[in-house]
Amino acid sequence: MANTNDQRSEKECVLVQTPLLGGILQGLEEHYSVIQLVAGVDAADLKVSLSSIRALVSWRKVPVDLLESLGNLGIIANYGVGVDNIDLDYCRNRGIRVTNTPDVVTDDVADLAILLMLAVRRKLQKAHEFVRDRSWENMRFPLTRKASGLRLGILGLGRIGMAIAKRAEGFDYIISYHGRTKKPGISYTFYSKISELAANSDILVIACALTDDTKHLVDKDVLDALGPEGILINIGRGPVVDEPALVKALLEKRLGGAGLDVFENEPHVPRELLNMDNVILTPHVGTATWETRRTMDKLVQDNIDAFFAGKPLLTPVV
Repeated sequence: MANTNDQRSEKECVLVQTPLLGGILQGLEEHYSVIQLVAGVDAADLKVSLSSIRALVSWRKVPVDLLESLGNLGIIANYGVGVDNIDLDYCRNRGIRVTNTPDVVTDDVADLAILLMLAVRRKLQKAHEFVRDRSWENMRFPLTRKASGLRLGILGLGRIGMAIAKRAEGFDYIISYHGRTKKPGISYTFYSKISELAANSDILVIACALTDDTKHLVDKDVLDALGPEGILINIGRGPVVDEPALVKALLEKRLGGAGLDVFENEPHVPRELLNMDNVILTPHVGTATWETRRTMDKLVQDNIDAFFAGKPLLTPVV
């Protein structure tokens, strides 16, 4: 529950986009006056002076008109790694600080990427259903595809991309990558064109941020280069993939399969994907473990604490 009006007058005011999992609300309410902004509710309808709000905890799209209504906003503490939900140029011009939660999510997201790779190659969901519906009592499960010793292409060799690569080494994968520039001191093969990376990969993992340059970067040409035996894994951002082109490639069997944790218009998923047995779908759960969410909670609050104390931010983006 948010604090009373009397308490609010004595504490710095923090606006939180809800719902958020974990203990972030409880932790913040011990030190600040917390106002919850529920999806679909206009900030103008909040029973508090908008000029009193100095901090915003975000996890979804932050509309510019919301920022304009918060005339004294000083910091946006983003609950996640990607900040494509925030207009960073607007924040720079206004002098609004922005933070995120980068390193703490790396392991969970990399784990999920490997899980999706294995699940698609070995058809784990189909095998699970095969046992549950007792089909195993009458027949053998069809053969699947080997999941080790493959060529793995990684789009975006940042923290998460590197963590995926390190895990993939344990499966004897031949690793290559594409990014804006070649990484110094990295032995993996670098491709300056993503289509060349796809053509030389059995599995292509998307681990890059969403920017104007990466939106729909994985298009029909890339998918065709990956080919009818290739698998696309996306644990980055949905709009990096041209989703209609992906659906069409899967329907026409120009792509072998996909493991998707993110989508272009979440939580809405193209209907065609729902019944494909060569596709594994998860609901954007890359960071969704209790351990990681507790660490994210702390980092978000630590950044807000640092802002109000006039100390350096721990994970500044702007």
